Amino acid sequence: MELTSAAFGHEKGLPKKYTADGDDISPPLEWTDVPGDTRAFALIVEDPDAPGGTWVHWLLYDLPHTATGLPEGIINEPQTHEGAQQGKNDFGNYGYGGPAPPSPAEHRYVFELLALDAPTGLQPGASRQDIQEATEGHVRAIAVLTGRYKR
Repeated sequence: MELTSAAFGHEKGLPKKYTADGDDISPPLEWTDVPGDTRAFALIVEDPDAPGGTWVHWLLYDLPHTATGLPEGIINEPQTHEGAQQGKNDFGNYGYGGPAPPSPAEHRYVFELLALDAPTGLQPGASRQDIQEATEGHVRAIAVLTGRYKR
């Protein structure tokens, strides 16, 4: 499975538009080569370089298996227009929270897409750990796209 974005390349800079210094909206994402037994997707976006440990920027799960991507600017509500659920990020909000690293360090923002053989069944507001537990034994493929950003 491959995860890409029209907005940035793997290990390349995230445009300011998708950060807390810009419009703070989610970037567009596309994926291909999905396993045939996929029944749902989950997306986890984290900053492993955060000073206090890994920082969760976005949790989206139970996206239908028919999805092939996400448009720019997914709404920051408990549920998306596609019917996917959104967890609470480490800012304490539903949906996407853009990069805001302390200066001058460059941080990595890891977009991890999980192809699952079943939906998680979790309600909106799930944590990173809730998603990890619900997807255990159900992951059929993982695709990673990493963006970088510094102030």
